[in-house]
Amino acid sequence: MLVEICANSFESAKAAQDGGADRIELCTELSVGGLTPSHGLIEKVMAELTIPVHVLIRPRSGNFTYSQSEVEVMLKDIAYCKKLWCSGVVCGALTTDSTIDVEITQHLLYASQGLEFTFHRAFDWCKDPMSEIKSLGRMGVDRILSSGQQAKAIDGIDVLKDLKNSTKGLIEIMPGGGVNSENVMDFKKAGFESVHLSATVKKQLLKQTPKVSMHSAAFFEEGIVATSNVETIKEIIALLA
Repeated sequence: MLVEICANSFESAKAAQDGGADRIELCTELSVGGLTPSHGLIEKVMAELTIPVHVLIRPRSGNFTYSQSEVEVMLKDIAYCKKLWCSGVVCGALTTDSTIDVEITQHLLYASQGLEFTFHRAFDWCKDPMSEIKSLGRMGVDRILSSGQQAKAIDGIDVLKDLKNSTKGLIEIMPGGGVNSENVMDFKKAGFESVHLSATVKKQLLKQTPKVSMHSAAFFEEGIVATSNVETIKEIIALLA
């Protein structure tokens, strides 16, 4: 069984390689489900490690419905991954109704030609996964990363099995979400070809809690997309004039 490690830093990527993992999904910000890593991080991993690298292409948190400008950023990131000879990308897009955005996903797929394409866990937001998997199959997606529409893949294993059986081998279903040493054998026994996990160990690096927090709970609310507002900016500029 292939083991893919969700690596959120160079240190995590090196740990994956040193630990014998088969592949990494390189990203940052696990707290919001993962975001696209910096070009500097991608370049360092590709230059110094030999483990196959799939890069998460997700420009922001909040949801998986993207504007034209956000899609343009995603396409530029994919082009950079191709330039560095990454093995694959992990991305996708949904409509506001939580169905696969076929048009955008096809653009992403076309830009990714020559790379493996994994549709990420946005799939777990789809209302009718059995129907949507057929759509992804027609587009030529290589695999789907999914927790079986549950918070943890072990709780969604029956749905994952149904998805795997429905694809008849045309698309790989890769379980991910809460996979660990206690449940990984359940996925192997169920016949899955790969699993996705972070194998994270948390370390406290601060000796004391800072007086000023750099975290804002308001930005971690699911579905919230924070953007600078032009009217607010104009108001501030006017006040300072």
